[in-house]
Amino acid sequence: MPERIEVTKMKQNANNREYVLENVKKEGALLEFASDELKDDKEIALEAVHNNPEALEFVSDRLKGDREVVYDSVSKVGWTYCYTKENLLQDKELLLAGLKQSGQILYFASKEMRDDKEVVLEAVKNKPIIIKFASNRLREDKEIGLTAMKTSKKCYEFLGENLKKDEDILAILNEQ
Repeated sequence: MPERIEVTKMKQNANNREYVLENVKKEGALLEFASDELKDDKEIALEAVHNNPEALEFVSDRLKGDREVVYDSVSKVGWTYCYTKENLLQDKELLLAGLKQSGQILYFASKEMRDDKEVVLEAVKNKPIIIKFASNRLREDKEIGLTAMKTSKKCYEFLGENLKKDEDILAILNEQ
């Protein structure tokens, strides 16, 4: 299959800032074919991510640590949190914005965030089975356990041992 004309032109103009900026405004994923220097240009990165949040994959490593760029992506699609640099992993607001889109990203969260009740509760509301990546302490939390179990009884196996004996949890488990 021949290469799309937009890709060919982007490769030919990979170092032309104006060309790259104009085209990532229309199709953010074209950032993949820009020069490394332009992938590290914050204005270009923001335009690409704003057009297509998944374009975060193609921004420079430095900009994957830029809160504004990352937030623009993660708050829209969530799963791009996996590209977040370590300096942003303690940013609770950023993580919560992503969890509203995809509870699955708790998997990429720091150990401290996996032990934050507000964070884990948001993740479990969105994807109950993700409770398996919560801290041991929060896998014993009744509110979190009930939230997960009300949506999916499959979560039972990931609850803490004490919570598995709770009468309210067992009542949900044994519902027909």
